Amino acid sequence: MPFTAADPFIGPDDIFSLSAVMASLAWLGVWLDGTWLGKRTSGVVWVIVIGTALANFHIIPLKSPVYDFIGSYFVPLSIPLLLFKADMMRVIRDGGPVLLAFAVASLGVFLGAVIGYFLLDLGAIGPKVAGVYAAGWIGGSVNFVAVAKAVELTPEQFAVAISASAGVSIAGLMLLLALPSLPPVRRFIPSRIIELTETAPHEQTQTETRTTFHLSHVAGAIAASFIICALSERLAAALGIDRYSIMIVTILAIAAANIFPRSFKKLEGDFELGVYAMYLFFASIGASSDAVAFIQSAPILLFYGLFILAFFLAFTILGARLLKIDLAFAIIGAASAFVGAAPAAAVASAHGWKDLVTPGVMCGILGYVVATFIGVGLAGLLGGL
Repeated sequence: MPFTAADPFIGPDDIFSLSAVMASLAWLGVWLDGTWLGKRTSGVVWVIVIGTALANFHIIPLKSPVYDFIGSYFVPLSIPLLLFKADMMRVIRDGGPVLLAFAVASLGVFLGAVIGYFLLDLGAIGPKVAGVYAAGWIGGSVNFVAVAKAVELTPEQFAVAISASAGVSIAGLMLLLALPSLPPVRRFIPSRIIELTETAPHEQTQTETRTTFHLSHVAGAIAASFIICALSERLAAALGIDRYSIMIVTILAIAAANIFPRSFKKLEGDFELGVYAMYLFFASIGASSDAVAFIQSAPILLFYGLFILAFFLAFTILGARLLKIDLAFAIIGAASAFVGAAPAAAVASAHGWKDLVTPGVMCGILGYVVATFIGVGLAGLLGGL
């Protein structure tokens, strides 16, 4: 007998079976990120796609307490884990010209989101999507999720928004990788760095790193994250801003990282734990994605995302020309803004710009720090018009 939406193979209350599926999807995404396929399409995309397929073929349910638990508790816990290394002094000190390019690129994303909002009919969720997209592309997935929770996107709306944005992010990364090889761009924005790289032997800048497992480090990181989340929830309740508790989590995590930088720098495994929690969340998002709703709703959001991408690229290129920013700096700053710290490092490594790896990562971290506030502010501004 074929399974139906009302009677999937794994029921919504089969907690262990559904948790096994979520954990397996998260593992698959992490594993794919280290393969040829994952490096070109991102493991996150496959986690969402496979989760969506399982749900829409009625192997797993579209709604379950498992998904709710992951979204309600794993996401807030992951944010401090991802931000414990956010050293703001280092971001400011090492950013240099890449920081200027990052600022230009971030402004391009922001303006693209605003202009696209007024040009396209995004419906009632328009202000929320504008804020979520601006945050996601200035920062990263953690900011995308944080703003989505702050503006109260429903799981269905979130699934549609992130599904439509995934292809845009991939297109943006591919374009940023291709820019140095485009003669018109090279003529428009000169680059001493690219010229030197092309005349020198191409060195591999990426080295394999292994994270040493220390139970005391992992236990300490989890405890610190729980403490920050607990304090944030109480503070948000006391201030009457419960829906914005995720922003207080961000503030307290950044404060802790910069008040006790030596302690948090010594931690090993904290970032990886945060990444794993985010992969679990993306698995739950894929599982709650209704393909019919996507087909009906996503095209306009996809077009909106492509508009933001086109405006962002044009604005960044023109800004780099006017401010006389080296093309290599502009590309890494743009990558830090649009696709995040790790992809920015990958872009720098792929082109042999080993001295730009660290600034790219630092600017990407700065994006994680500021993007949630930009996204929530933009959603509130547009929603109040």
